Amino acid sequence: MKTEPGIKIGSGYDVHRLVKGRKLILGGVDIDFEMGLEGHSDADVLIHAICDALLGAVGLGDIGEHFPDTDPRYKGISSMVLLDHCRLLMEQHHYRIGNIDCIVFAQAPKISPYKMQMQKTIASRLGIDPDRVNIKATTTEGLGFIGNLEGIAAQCSLLAYAAVEQ
Repeated sequence: MKTEPGIKIGSGYDVHRLVKGRKLILGGVDIDFEMGLEGHSDADVLIHAICDALLGAVGLGDIGEHFPDTDPRYKGISSMVLLDHCRLLMEQHHYRIGNIDCIVFAQAPKISPYKMQMQKTIASRLGIDPDRVNIKATTTEGLGFIGNLEGIAAQCSLLAYAAVEQ
């Protein structure tokens, strides 16, 4: 089978509420913080945004369609398992990841100390070089639900390219 060369772009966005009594996981990395993100899975907003970008790049809907929060099979699941599945779907459609560019929106905790570990963790899981994963972080200067420490959001843009098979 021969797939015509092409480039596709995907984007993803996710937000979860911060709550006490949950572990905070971002980009597959445990973050030292007094609150965690509430959700059906481990609520890793960064990985969820990446999953949506992967699915979007190949026109396969969104994370909620593939892993509904009404399905007990996904209760407490690691978002890295969801990422594995999304990567597999992309590869089955003969696309590979060119690069990933992400933003984490959090008033706290500081993300900078964890960015390199997140990049390495995500890249390893996706089978790409860490220099193809970029993670940025910003606050909202104390404004809105993020600034009030009510939640954390993440956004991702992804470039995918067609893998040519002979």
